[in-house]
Amino acid sequence: MHDPGAGGERVPVLSVSELNRRLRCSLESEFADVWVWGEVSNFRMPPSGHFYFSLKDGRSQIAAVMFRSATRALPFRPRDGLELIARGRVSLYDVRGDLQLYVDWLEPRGLGGIQLALEQLKRRLSAEGLFEVSRKRELPAWPRAVGVVTALTGAAVHDIVTTLRGRMRNVRIVVRPVRVQGQQAGADIVAALVDLNAVPEVDVIIVGRGGGSMEDLWAFNEEAVVRAIATSRVPVVSAVGHEIDFTLADLVADQRAATPTAAAALVVPDCSQLAQRLAATQVGLVVAFERRLRDWRERVAALARHVRDPRQSVRAQRLRLDELSERCRRALEGMLRLSRERHRGAAERLHALSPLAVLDRGYAIARRVEDGAVVRAAGDLSPEQALRLVFRRGWARVRVEETYD
Repeated sequence: MHDPGAGGERVPVLSVSELNRRLRCSLESEFADVWVWGEVSNFRMPPSGHFYFSLKDGRSQIAAVMFRSATRALPFRPRDGLELIARGRVSLYDVRGDLQLYVDWLEPRGLGGIQLALEQLKRRLSAEGLFEVSRKRELPAWPRAVGVVTALTGAAVHDIVTTLRGRMRNVRIVVRPVRVQGQQAGADIVAALVDLNAVPEVDVIIVGRGGGSMEDLWAFNEEAVVRAIATSRVPVVSAVGHEIDFTLADLVADQRAATPTAAAALVVPDCSQLAQRLAATQVGLVVAFERRLRDWRERVAALARHVRDPRQSVRAQRLRLDELSERCRRALEGMLRLSRERHRGAAERLHALSPLAVLDRGYAIARRVEDGAVVRAAGDLSPEQALRLVFRRGWARVRVEETYD
């Protein structure tokens, strides 16, 4: 419809919907990708999961919305009063004619997003009592098996295994390889903790990796990892990074070690020192027993001097005493020898069950390169498929030429 204008010209008369549509197209063309900073106010998150808020400065404000699909990637939760930098597009909501900023990404203007997310999660988990000292458990004195959650390559696993073997040569070590950084690392660590908790002989678990930046260590700050450690069936020792590194996994673990090597020293006793103490105790027992025998002999001799003619009886008692002392000595030595043999037999059985012992006999573990899964049958393979063969020392990458099932 046209109405006459000045000079007899006709001008178009727009409907409200058409006007709003043209304004929206103009805004989306002009402001398709903008960065805006301002203070958050009126923040709310309905059950839909979308974020609704306003960004304001000293003079103006603009309504903003961030849809649920974008909020999932956000490492922190906005709140009123927080200064943010927002990236998005400006558009008009046709139905009500409201001008809005549609946000794709948010980051704090001052404090880094990762640090803010860490502080928010730390406060929330602390309020639940997950970091309380009263819920932490003592480590077992003589673990049957030690679970290790770390990367299969790198210094951490080498330091842990070397220290465990050096302190308790025949201890069983169950290594569950994981990714220790990256987007999938947190889920990997959670799955590893579940797997090791399902092994009945595992009495303690070490979770760790070498040092790195906050981003490198972020997997050990993830909520799922913290809760998996808190709900572990057995005590968990955290050994993430070095002395200066600290993560939420360190706070929730039953004990925290400064390094992977220190963690291994915490979970098993030093058998060489125990052997030395046992030998010293044996010598002390023998010396004490001989001293007691000498005292008894001296007492018998003193009593004999007060008896008119007890020589025959005293001689018989002396012979009997010598015989008993010799029998006691032999019994003591026999008990010590039997104890050593039992300990040696148990140690040999534990060593025979170790995965590393199997590798020592010339076997290798075949894993698919794409997912790290263990190959158990030739029928699971296909020609040209890449494999990783893990040996007692090192690994090799190979490719399948043919399979025979």
